[in-house]
Parts: sequence; structure tokens; C-alpha cells
Amino acid sequence: MKKILPVLFLLALLAAPGCKKARELINFQITDSQSFTVPAALSVPIGGLYPLPSRTVPSTARTAYASKGTTTDLVENVNLQEMTLTITAPAGQNFDFLRRIELYISSDISGSDKVLLASLASVPRGVSTISLLPAGTKLDQYLRNDTYTILTSVEVNNRVAQNIDIRADSRFSIRARLK
Repeated sequence: MKKILPVLFLLALLAAPGCKKARELINFQITDSQSFTVPAALSVPIGGLYPLPSRTVPSTARTAYASKGTTTDLVENVNLQEMTLTITAPAGQNFDFLRRIELYISSDISGSDKVLLASLASVPRGVSTISLLPAGTKLDQYLRNDTYTILTSVEVNNRVAQNIDIRADSRFSIRARLK
């Protein structure tokens, strides 16, 4: 009887009105895509890692959270699964101008809270699409707003002779609780 009383008490607490029901955990993915131009006049010295201008990226995260029945405060884990960069113009252009790339994410344009998002230490030659390696950083705080900032550092092999248009595609894995 002494062993049954604590169990009954616990069951009574769980069944009492006002107790919050455990929320179901869901997993889903969101994608963000953005295009940008590497200008021909890019004045980055050859050799060494140099920062490029920051870009603000509109995020689909809040809309995706709502469509999945969750909110930003119920998100438990956000990770980058995949990031690819694809040259869209000029035709025939490849990433031979690039030796190394590091992308950082921040919640603001100043980069005050930046963390490594993805990188590629050795860019392959002769390709117009590259897949960066996700850093494995927990990204919850960065995908809570309608935008986030990407800060890029590059090491170049040679000067860019003409403007190069690039599309960046990101896929994030989300774990959250339902409302």
C-alpha cells in the first residue's frame, strides 16, 4: 500500500485540471534561397582570408513554423543541413577564382553575435556549384526573426574579371514542439 500511494498521488497530479499536456515533438525542414553578385571591381588581395560585404537574408522560418503548428519560442533545435552555392551568370563561369570560403550567420548586420555557419577549405576547380560543409552550430536564435545576416570571408586565387551572379541555397533541420 505504501508503494501504491506515491503512484496514485502522481497520477492525480497529472490528471488535475490546469496541468499542461506534454507537447508533441516534430521535425521538419525549411529552405532559404538568396542571390547575390560578386562584383568585378572586388578589391580583395590574393592570398589570405578577407571579409566581403554582409548580406541580409529574408528567412522563411517564421512562416514555416506557423504552417507546422509551432512558434519560435517552441523551437528546440535548428541546424544547417546543406548549403550550396551555384553560379547563375555569366554562362560558363566557374569557382576557379575562389580558393577558400567561410560563411557566418548573425542576427544583425553588425555581426555582433556571428558564428560559423558553413565553410569549404579547398574549393574544387572547374565547377559552377559547390557544397559547403555545415559547421554543426546550433542556430535557434538566428532563425527566430524574419531576416538574418550572412557574413562571408574568402580567399581568392585570382581577380574577378566580370560580375558573377551566385545563388545560395540553404536547408535547415528544425526540431520543435507543437502549440
